[in-house]
Amino acid sequence: MHVLIIEDDKQAASYVGKGLRESGQTVSVANNGEDGLMMARSGNFDVLVVDRMLPDMDGLEIIQSIRKEGHNTPALVLSALSEVGHRVEGLQAGGDDYLTKPFAFSELLARLEALVRRANPEAATKEYKVGDLELDLLTRKVRRGETTIELQPREFTLLAYLMQHAGQVVTRTMLLENVWEYNFDPQTNVVDVHISRLRGKIDKGFETQLLETVRGAGYRLVSS
Repeated sequence: MHVLIIEDDKQAASYVGKGLRESGQTVSVANNGEDGLMMARSGNFDVLVVDRMLPDMDGLEIIQSIRKEGHNTPALVLSALSEVGHRVEGLQAGGDDYLTKPFAFSELLARLEALVRRANPEAATKEYKVGDLELDLLTRKVRRGETTIELQPREFTLLAYLMQHAGQVVTRTMLLENVWEYNFDPQTNVVDVHISRLRGKIDKGFETQLLETVRGAGYRLVSS
């Protein structure tokens, strides 16, 4: 699933984003209400995580605005305001769930998956399959045919992202933003190094090569 986090606390946004990426999800972040509203209006997300107390607007205003415009993307409100009245306000504003701070990441992930599952059952995929390559997000196991493949955490996140976008060209910039959480070019070959390692694990020794380099563009995972 593709999650938009609208949160001005960069540490909190980083914590949630890191956890979601490690769970194999795609994450985008807006650090203020204005940017968050603009991004939410695009409709390119499976679910929104909206902090209520943003510096430039109440997070509920964002949800109310997109609801008035006809956007039905599920939204979970995050807030330190825990009174029953506050939770009711959040739901009445168009929020689909309300989680108070502090919270356990496992509960946040479970709630997001439930929201996405209700809105779009196919978007809450737990397993990916490309050709004879299989990845399970819950058990974090990867297999190709009868062979179990051991991956490091970053390699697992990288493969999950590539499998989410199977058949599509994925650029280095997309990988830096969604796998490494960089919003700048680190001027290193970190992507190429990890792609090389991943290719050595999922393709070496197999007749069909799944991970291909698209010269001048990026990489693509294909089934044949």
